[in-house]
Amino acid sequence: MESSEEKKVNDWLRQVEKARGGKVDLSKDEDLSIALMNLVSLEEHFYFTAMKTNDGKYLEMLKEVRELRTALMKQIVVKPVGEEWCISKHLLAASMRLIEVGTKQLGKDDKKQAWFSFTKAFELYSLFFAINLKLVGSKKISGGNAAGDVKAGEAAGISGKFSQVIKKIVDCCKEW
Repeated sequence: MESSEEKKVNDWLRQVEKARGGKVDLSKDEDLSIALMNLVSLEEHFYFTAMKTNDGKYLEMLKEVRELRTALMKQIVVKPVGEEWCISKHLLAASMRLIEVGTKQLGKDDKKQAWFSFTKAFELYSLFFAINLKLVGSKKISGGNAAGDVKAGEAAGISGKFSQVIKKIVDCCKEW
């Protein structure tokens, strides 16, 4: 028997599949989102290197990387509403940074803190996909408030639910 939480997750999954015209395979989008994370990180590194070295050539490289990131982001962030474009960029950037923090914590053998950082990174990453699959703010989400109507303090629960959906539909190992 399906719990009410599992039912909500499966309902959201069906909505995504319906919106995408069948079985959902986000493997290309997952790979692209990881590339976008790294491009945002490159932008940051070019900025800091320019400031540390007083060398403007790094700002030129930053500009080129930003143009590439912008072009690639358009493949996932389609018809953004409000500030979804910037929100998407910052969700990926924060997720990437938390992955790096978690990796450093693993290196220090602090598995508890590493797991916390990795979990939060995945929740942000899942929220990125929830926004860009148009699950956030959708009045069609069943089982209570639409994600766009979440009250303060409930967000962690919603991001956890989105994480459950993303775990089911994002599989980078599908190459067929």
